[in-house]
Amino acid sequence: MNWNRLAVMASIVLAVLISSMDTTIMNTTMPRIAEELGDVKLYAWSFASYMILCTIVTPLSGRLSDLYGRKKVLSVGILVFLLGSVLCGTAATMLQLVLYRGLQGLGAGAMIAFPAIIAGDLFPVEARGKIQAFFTGMWGISSVLAPLLGSLFIEHLSWRWIFYINIPICLASLLLLVPYREVYEARKSRINYWGALWFGLGIGLLLFNTVVSEGFLLYTAGGVLFLLLFVYNERRHPSPIMPVALLKNGSVAWMNLNGFLTCAALFGTSSYIPFYLQQHGYSLFVSGLSLLGMSVGWILVGVPAGKWVLRYGYRPLLFTGNVLLVLSGLLLLFLPDQGGFWYVNVIMVVQGLAYGLLYTVSVIGVQQLVAADQKGISTSLQVFSRNIGTAAGVTIMGALLTSAPAFMTGIHRLFLYGFIVSLAALVSTIFLFTRRTVSISGNGA
Repeated sequence: MNWNRLAVMASIVLAVLISSMDTTIMNTTMPRIAEELGDVKLYAWSFASYMILCTIVTPLSGRLSDLYGRKKVLSVGILVFLLGSVLCGTAATMLQLVLYRGLQGLGAGAMIAFPAIIAGDLFPVEARGKIQAFFTGMWGISSVLAPLLGSLFIEHLSWRWIFYINIPICLASLLLLVPYREVYEARKSRINYWGALWFGLGIGLLLFNTVVSEGFLLYTAGGVLFLLLFVYNERRHPSPIMPVALLKNGSVAWMNLNGFLTCAALFGTSSYIPFYLQQHGYSLFVSGLSLLGMSVGWILVGVPAGKWVLRYGYRPLLFTGNVLLVLSGLLLLFLPDQGGFWYVNVIMVVQGLAYGLLYTVSVIGVQQLVAADQKGISTSLQVFSRNIGTAAGVTIMGALLTSAPAFMTGIHRLFLYGFIVSLAALVSTIFLFTRRTVSISGNGA
């Protein structure tokens, strides 16, 4: 691997590490932060402001990278995330923290899809599974490091260091990105500012439903209205955010739908399994350790997935991934009431195998089945579909848990929901490639 590739890989690894650690470490330290800053009613918004803006920006940044280049957009994302981290560390009130977390979310949204986008530019299909599995390993590492660092900062320094630690990592990521010479030639065009505004408002209002306790119909109606304005505007703009050809590509559309359903089904498992283990007496560290099983399963199939795509094609692999996801959902239905660390680990490995196949194969698919100047938006749209699915799934699971008369009743209800939606995701694979589509190499099949 030459220096150009090595430098950008190191830069992206650091970007992935800080974005994944930031999310995980907040889960463990936020109660202490809220205790110091007060205004507990804004607790949920410290997560929501980050998640909402990150989700909105992800597809927009992908489109901008198609128009102006990967390096510029990723660099801006890292700088915005760095600024947000510095401000979060200086927050004196909960309202300030919520606003600064939103700024962090803007930066994260401009970073999150780039590992897959740049891997698609730099590496052939057979190598992309290995590269994406490597990035996935960063999430596994963060699931162990984040609780440890959070405890260390809280007990010996200050919670503010969970944000300050991002400063040297962001600077290193930026410096490593400097020598990167892009292989993708950007095609500059006009930016659809109004379309971006309508899209952001529409998605933002819909995502408000994940944190508010009333006004669901109002936010939903407003979100739908702005999305209709977005569609109307896009159809008349010479450089739409989401090109018509991309929206008409049946295979890409079904991959996005399947990505939404699979994440709405059981991707939220990683949010509730540690909680389940803690309720049965396991420590914060041990409960977080259970998530490593997912990374192990993911890497086992992610590494060879690129070669499997060339050998077997998309549909058999996506079908297999969905079957494994249904199997993990079935195992979750029989989660023991007394707690079971090793049983949970088996489930997480199976789920890692499922998502490892689904994520890797889908990303390769949405890149190979579109033109080069649509690769950024196509990849980020896949990430966006998963993020929306995850947000919806975690919200529904949370509502099922909190409304249950007992903790384990809620756990069984939320995983019953996950199992049912995983079945719907499996059914959606039947519609993949029912028509004549382009081949893996992008030529007619």
